[in-house]
Amino acid sequence: MKTKWTTQKLICTAMLAAAAGALMSLEFPLPLMPPFYKVDFSDVPSIVALFLFGPASAAWVEIIKILVKLVTVGTTTMYVGELANLIGVALFVAPVWLVYSRMGKTRKAALVSLAVSVPVRTLFACFTNAFITLPLYAKAMELPLDSVIQIVASVNPAIHDLTGFIVLATIPFNVIKIGINCGVGYLLYNRLHAFSGLSKPALH
Repeated sequence: MKTKWTTQKLICTAMLAAAAGALMSLEFPLPLMPPFYKVDFSDVPSIVALFLFGPASAAWVEIIKILVKLVTVGTTTMYVGELANLIGVALFVAPVWLVYSRMGKTRKAALVSLAVSVPVRTLFACFTNAFITLPLYAKAMELPLDSVIQIVASVNPAIHDLTGFIVLATIPFNVIKIGINCGVGYLLYNRLHAFSGLSKPALH
């Protein structure tokens, strides 16, 4: 079944995308994490869009928020961080929507689907960091990969190699960031679900 883009859906998707773009710019670092690992709440509007309007709306929110940040703020990671976010769009939308749909699009389904999303996206982040984003970041900064690891080690002395980076930085960072966004997104969706205009489950 084709997605039905009503006027309400278009307007709400645009508003959520704008909010996501603004939230993506309001990022903050975590202790003992590399400087390019920063937490933001830009996934919250995407989660709301996914549950209320469906996967196409959520995907557009994710894509537009990246464009908004690039236009308004630019990039601090030579576009590597933005590339990682773009790659992760499918890993965010597909598993969550699949579980949510198969469980009947209820509040419990939303909670379970978000819980599934955390390990899936964290594992994918480990893969992309090890084989895509870190090598690209090192190349963009014109540094060998070992030098990037050494920069990270200056923040967290326990990190000495790529494996240590994944275990001590990538995994805990993504669990924290994704977990916080999923928690806030679920609470906000749960509130919005009560309003008559937005309470119906999103359709294909």
